[in-house]
Amino acid sequence: MDDDELIDARSLSKLKWRCRRGLLENDLFIERFFDRYGARLTMRQAAALTELMDLGDNDLLDLLLRRREPEGEINKGDVREVLVMLRSQ
Repeated sequence: MDDDELIDARSLSKLKWRCRRGLLENDLFIERFFDRYGARLTMRQAAALTELMDLGDNDLLDLLLRRREPEGEINKGDVREVLVMLRSQ
C-alpha cells in the first residue's frame, strides 16, 4: 500500500473516532483539521495523526498551542507536517 494513497472512508471514520479527546480545546483543533483535510488525508498523514493522538491531552494541547515542539520519537517529518496542518487557522 502506498503511504501517499488517500485514506478510505471506513478508515477515516475510525480515525475520527480515535481522535476524540477529553479536552474541548483539542477537539476544536481536530474538528477543524478534519473539516479542512479529511477528504484528502493520506495514509502517511493518518499514521502521523495517530502518533499525535497517543499523547496525553495536555501534551497534545501544548503542541497545538505552540507551547512546545515535538521531541523524541514523534520528532519526525510526517508528525511535524500534520502538526502544521492541525495548527493552521
